[in-house]
Amino acid sequence: MQIFFGAMFAFLVIDGFAIYFAQEIAMYFPMFWIKIISGCLFLLFGVFGLLAKEKDEEEGTKEKSAVLRKFKSPFFSMFFLIFFAEFGDKSQIAAGIFASIYNPIFVFMGVFLALATLTALAMYLGTILFKKIKKDLLEKSANITFIILGAFALFSLLL
Repeated sequence: MQIFFGAMFAFLVIDGFAIYFAQEIAMYFPMFWIKIISGCLFLLFGVFGLLAKEKDEEEGTKEKSAVLRKFKSPFFSMFFLIFFAEFGDKSQIAAGIFASIYNPIFVFMGVFLALATLTALAMYLGTILFKKIKKDLLEKSANITFIILGAFALFSLLL
């Protein structure tokens, strides 16, 4: 549930922000920099996840520093991941555009309901995969996926 609420809080903040400040976002945060930040964060999440796993295996212990434990909190990990990954996303921009045309409250309710449904579905499917695939393989695959997504985000700047 912490993952779900972390994601929902991030969506609440980021899409609420987009709806409230639709025009200012494009003025103050050029898409080029948003892509660089989100690409780098995806790379960092992936590399950090892989390195943290290797460090645990080398030390043969599950003890982690207080900073790492805070970072590994499902709520905060999901909040920061969603917040930075979705910042400047097409759905956020669309929400801002719709809010400038339609009632912002209804736009926000529709966006939030859609994102809650998609997050719940993703968590359900993830739970099924977690039962069928070894945890180590799933974690390594997720971290590699983050690295690939980060690389694609940064590579898209060259096109």
